[in-house]
Amino acid sequence: MPTSASPRTGRGYPLAVTVAGALLMCCAVLPWAGLQATSSLIGGSVTGDVRGVDDVYGVYTLVTGLAAVACGVAGLRGHPRLAALAVVPGGVAVLLLVLFVSQGSGLRDRVSIHLGDLLSIEPVIRFGWFAALASATAVVVLALLTLFHRRRPWPRGAGAQS
Repeated sequence: MPTSASPRTGRGYPLAVTVAGALLMCCAVLPWAGLQATSSLIGGSVTGDVRGVDDVYGVYTLVTGLAAVACGVAGLRGHPRLAALAVVPGGVAVLLLVLFVSQGSGLRDRVSIHLGDLLSIEPVIRFGWFAALASATAVVVLALLTLFHRRRPWPRGAGAQS
């Protein structure tokens, strides 16, 4: 007899959408960008980070992650195809992440200064932005897989007991 989380019952993809949406929410509080100053004179560097939620695009990304989780949970509770609606917040999250880099507190306003080996100041994209982009892409892909997933009937004799 299949379990309730078995992909054959159609609950595997909604669960995966829920997890990817939760990861997207977690990534919104990670550092997304920063300004890094390095000097070979002192042999070190100083960084200033911008977390996702420090910018309006990061807050909106957090909300899209919450919406993706809600779609995934709705898919788990009712019809699994409801999780396919997570493609909308996932796509919006990808757009918001691109806007963060191009228009927000990302890298557009930052200036690179290189004074030889003495001092180098440059903007950087931090790991949280990449993790958020991967999570948002996963939400979109998993939501589409939920939409195109077809249930396969059990093979004859699979549920029969000896």
